[in-house]
Amino acid sequence: MSIRIGDEAPDFTAETTQGTIRFHEWIGDQWAILFSHPKDFTPVCTTELGYMARLKPEFDKRNTKVIGLSIDPVTNHAEWARDIEETQGAAVNYPMIGDADLNVAKLYDMIHPNASGSSSRTANDNATIRAVFLIGPEKKVKATFTYPMSAGRNFDEVLRLLDALQLNAKHTVATPVNWKPSEDVIIPTSVSNEDAKKKYPDGFKTLKPYLRTVAQPK
Repeated sequence: MSIRIGDEAPDFTAETTQGTIRFHEWIGDQWAILFSHPKDFTPVCTTELGYMARLKPEFDKRNTKVIGLSIDPVTNHAEWARDIEETQGAAVNYPMIGDADLNVAKLYDMIHPNASGSSSRTANDNATIRAVFLIGPEKKVKATFTYPMSAGRNFDEVLRLLDALQLNAKHTVATPVNWKPSEDVIIPTSVSNEDAKKKYPDGFKTLKPYLRTVAQPK
């Protein structure tokens, strides 16, 4: 069954490079990023894991946990982590799930339900396992990405989207195209002009009755 925005993120218990976790318990009252990889020792994912390690302090500032997943067993991850640090200049500083039996991959609809775990499988056999899930503290899925094998993911965009989602949640605003932190935001149509005047006493711009912008709330 596919996972949609607004669904509860499926809970699971799994082995990771930092011990056994129960996913919902591991998230706690924080946000979470779950991102998956088709196989250890794959070139594109090696660059992604290294970049995420460098970016992790930014997620920490945003009260957000990061966790990766690969279909290989946890015992393989340590050797791959050494390659990542050597080639990318950053050590993996977040847990990596070992999903050799594909339980989590299938739970999150990241691979064909008839696929089976096997040491002989190649990255191309697992091409659908390249996904990103942004999950809120209430364990609801806030956003998802799915990427092909050949194109590396843009984790700067994941961080930007996280900023937008957290701003949306805190202030009930929307963000326009290509929005970046500190730029103007949109007042949702569910907020009346009367309520908007109370909420934004310094004023807001009305471009159309359905399109009103205001300075980003602090």
